[in-house]
Amino acid sequence: MTDPVVVVGGDAAGLSAASKLAREDPDRAVIVFERGAWVSYAHCGIPYYVKGEVDRLDDLLSLTPDEVDDRGIDLRRNHEVVAVDTDAGSVRVEGPDGAFDRPYGDLVVATGARARSDPVSGSDLDGAFTVHGLDSAATIRAALTPPAAFAVEDLGGEDFVDREAAEHYGAMDPPETAAIVGGGYVGVEMAEALSAWDLDVHLFQRSSLPLAPFGDAVGEAVADHLADRDVTLHLGESVRRLLGDGGRVSGLVCDDGTTLDVGLAVVGVGVAPNVEVLADTPVELGDSGAVAVDEYGETSVPGVYAAGDCAEDRHVVTGAPAWVPLGLTANRAGRAIGATLAGTPTEVGRIAGTAVVKAFDQECGRAGIVDPERARREGFDPVAETVTAGSRSGYYPGNAETTVTLVADRDSGRLLGGSIVGTDRAAIRIDTVATALEAGLTVGEVERLDLAYAPPFSPVWDPVLVAAKVLGGSLDG
Repeated sequence: MTDPVVVVGGDAAGLSAASKLAREDPDRAVIVFERGAWVSYAHCGIPYYVKGEVDRLDDLLSLTPDEVDDRGIDLRRNHEVVAVDTDAGSVRVEGPDGAFDRPYGDLVVATGARARSDPVSGSDLDGAFTVHGLDSAATIRAALTPPAAFAVEDLGGEDFVDREAAEHYGAMDPPETAAIVGGGYVGVEMAEALSAWDLDVHLFQRSSLPLAPFGDAVGEAVADHLADRDVTLHLGESVRRLLGDGGRVSGLVCDDGTTLDVGLAVVGVGVAPNVEVLADTPVELGDSGAVAVDEYGETSVPGVYAAGDCAEDRHVVTGAPAWVPLGLTANRAGRAIGATLAGTPTEVGRIAGTAVVKAFDQECGRAGIVDPERARREGFDPVAETVTAGSRSGYYPGNAETTVTLVADRDSGRLLGGSIVGTDRAAIRIDTVATALEAGLTVGEVERLDLAYAPPFSPVWDPVLVAAKVLGGSLDG
């Protein structure tokens, strides 16, 4: 009998691979080992749960363990794969009943990524949080809830939640002041979430603007908007360490010696791929530190695949390996690997790094290469233009300014990337840019796209088309 497919990790990529395989080849056994209690959850929904717009942790589950079982998948929660032996074709597993070895026929590594807090000392204090996983969401919301109003059952997911940690924070008086260290996706979204609890929110970002990968136009708009919503920005400031009083966060110190008293800190300085389980194997890592894979998600060791936040992909603009951990990338790659293992070789697809984020009322999007300096490093001669246009016909209610930046290569005219910011359905317009990048369109071809027009939805010239017209003029000049 063929050994089962073993999947390490029970979230987006892992369960997508397992589900597709189980559906396409139900005779092939598949085992999923998940080191925690939670599986298949919407990580990107955590800020909205903390804010209170999502009522319960259960609401963030895409699949329950029972639903996974119903798909014919052998799901084993609270089982951690601690080592891989590619020569023997087996994994070492530590579970509630002890350690054991499990042979595999094929292996899918979907171990995800972890939040980084190492650049900020004191991140292990009570009241210092990273935003990664539903238990972190539960503890943050518990810390924000007055003890008299707290009940662990109200958090949701009582069958899975770390009750001890949640009750520990639920017994504490809520903070009055919060610091967010890092102005990326997590920082900006958590600024909105914490402000909903009437905290005095301070956001620290070492660069001059938040959301640096989105470009200056987006960063400037978001910085102004955060300030308008009473978030205090500390731009160009790096937090050196968190201070503690009795084991709980009480303040912070910046590199320039500036201090601030705070009762809660969210450290959002980035993530790192979880690849330690492959440390003693010949599986190769890419320059990013994530697992290197081919177009089918297979690693340098035949029969070993990797997908999701622990693996690289191919960038649609450069054609080179890139590591951009995002939800759709993980789900899509996992599904493709599942199809391949079921007998239908399927490419995992290329990535453009397409991302959207909400900062209170501002909607932000990006795709491809937005930074001209990066474009130069990749061998392009970039030309960029930024325009501001209406989101709807000017006379139609709801029209709002929408700012679009597009970047192209001077020699070929090829579109390299773009970003967008505005308050009226701006973010979703980045999908036009992402589609153009996948198709390898030139700026002239983007300008000639037949996009929909009606006054309630768009002006005759969509803001992306306006930006393409202006950029095309610069390329021709």
